[in-house]
Amino acid sequence: MTKKATRRGILTAGGTALLCGLAGCSTSVSTSSTPNNATESGEAAATTESRTTAVYEATIDAVVLVRTASGRGTGLLIDGSHIVTNAHVVGNADEVAVRFREGEWSVASVLGVDPHSDLAALGAESVPETADPVAFSDKSATVGQRVLAIGNPYNLDGTVTTGIISGVNRSIPAPSGYDIPDAIQTDAPVNPGNSGGPLVAVDDGEVLAVINSGGGDNIGFGISAALAQRVVPELIETGDYDHPYMGISFEDVTPIVADANGLEEPRGLLVVRLDPDGPAVGTLQPSTDIEIVGNRRVTVGGDILLDIDGTPIKTSEDLGSYLALQTRPGDVVDLRVWRDGEEMTVPFELGKRPL
Repeated sequence: MTKKATRRGILTAGGTALLCGLAGCSTSVSTSSTPNNATESGEAAATTESRTTAVYEATIDAVVLVRTASGRGTGLLIDGSHIVTNAHVVGNADEVAVRFREGEWSVASVLGVDPHSDLAALGAESVPETADPVAFSDKSATVGQRVLAIGNPYNLDGTVTTGIISGVNRSIPAPSGYDIPDAIQTDAPVNPGNSGGPLVAVDDGEVLAVINSGGGDNIGFGISAALAQRVVPELIETGDYDHPYMGISFEDVTPIVADANGLEEPRGLLVVRLDPDGPAVGTLQPSTDIEIVGNRRVTVGGDILLDIDGTPIKTSEDLGSYLALQTRPGDVVDLRVWRDGEEMTVPFELGKRPL
């Protein structure tokens, strides 16, 4: 029986039991079922372990140690010569040394660095034949999905840890001071040295994210494959990447903010400030006043951003992900805003994010 067939059989058996319970039918249970259940559980665990091992072995040859004058991290081979890692791993270096699984070393040129996404692209002078590149996933990560984090933490090369996707569409700090949108959260242990390594889906072996950071309490983060696939090709080709920019600061619209601004329900983002040199000047209106409601200070008078190109904006993460994954500097988007007690559509030309 193949692994796929085994997994399908386990899922089918579980689905039959669930349907039976929902329909109110009865099943006969004998003591002889206990050993069978134990056997099935053991088989399922063995299948999971073998799948984890198979995905690790299929990926590890593409995982490299990245060494610089100031430290070390991890990188990922994505084609015959190009390696992805974190911008904070390479720093200001023009060249780094990379080591592959079997111990082969190569010099790698730093082709491009993007501090806004914390991604960097390297070009290796030589790549061993045993190093097969891996692919970024075109599928969205889902909460609960099983993953592997592979890297070189604490000088322990080729370390793998396991966990699940704990959250998606997160915003995490970038070296530039802005936020990285569309980030993926995992409970797989991530430690210093893992930075730049892959977060890999156990089900298909594709890379869901480039590991960015980790910390205590089983919380680690990665830069999504979707963002990496936009940024990295341009880093390889041109050396940099231009991010879209609106030049606004905003706050969430809570019930009290919605009520103070005449909005029937809390939704969208309230524009509170504009970058005086940014593209929003003359197009969007920032808040104009503070009202005291009860004993709370409430911002009033600015535009409330409701959607962008028809996509509802419920949180700052929604806005950041849409801009990063769907737009580029120079694009004109349609903003639906709440202004002076009514909804209106405002065309908006996106600028280029400053460094």
